This record gives sequence, C-alpha cells and structure tokens, in this order.
Amino acid sequence: MRKFLLTALLFVGSITMAMAQKPAQIKFDKTTHNFGSFSEKDPKVTCTFTYTNVGELPLIVNQAIASCGCTVPEYTKTPVQPGEKGEIKVTYNGAGKFPGHFKKSITVRTNGAVEMTRLYIEGDMTEAK
Repeated sequence: MRKFLLTALLFVGSITMAMAQKPAQIKFDKTTHNFGSFSEKDPKVTCTFTYTNVGELPLIVNQAIASCGCTVPEYTKTPVQPGEKGEIKVTYNGAGKFPGHFKKSITVRTNGAVEMTRLYIEGDMTEAK
C-alpha cells in the first residue's frame, strides 16, 4: 500500500511540475516587411523575420507556408531554446508577374502557446524600361 501511495504522489507531483512551466512562445521582432519599390529587371527580393522563444520550453517551427508559389520561406528547423532566436527568411520572386503592388502572407505554425502566426510582405515592382 505504501508503494502505491508513494507512486501516486510522485506521479501527481511530476504532472504538477510539468504544468507549472510556461509553454514555448514565439515573439517576432516584426510581422510585416515592405520592400518598397524595386525593378522588374531584378525581380527577386529577400527579407528575414527574426523571432525569440519567450517561453520556458523549446520552440519548434513545424511549418511556414506562403500564400503563393512566388514566395518561398526558409526557417530554422532545429528547436529554439528559451531565450534564443531563430529566423524565417522569405524570398519573393516577381519574375513573370505583372508589375505593380503585391501583398503576400506566410503562415507560421509552431508548438507554442500561440500555434499560428501570419507574416506579411509587400512592395511595388516597377516596370523595366
């Protein structure tokens, strides 16, 4: 009987300790990037979104999906420890697209307290002369 009570007490204690930790939490330096104007002659532009894990458990980015095939996100695949930083590099390729204003989104899914975050890129591609 004592072994059962001791085991039950240890189980309840470990569950309580696990629940006391704050889950992983992603915090971006910025969620929008404006490329401004760039020429159709050089249609590929890139930016980097930096984030920090402000939780107490490791943060894992499960996926980053762009709203369009002309936008390609690359992200940190390894777990980001509490207090450390990670990056999502986004490349927009306007080759073959009509000049003008664009706005695209990147959906980021994590194991954090907030499971989904949207990042936005926009800009104006001017016609090559």
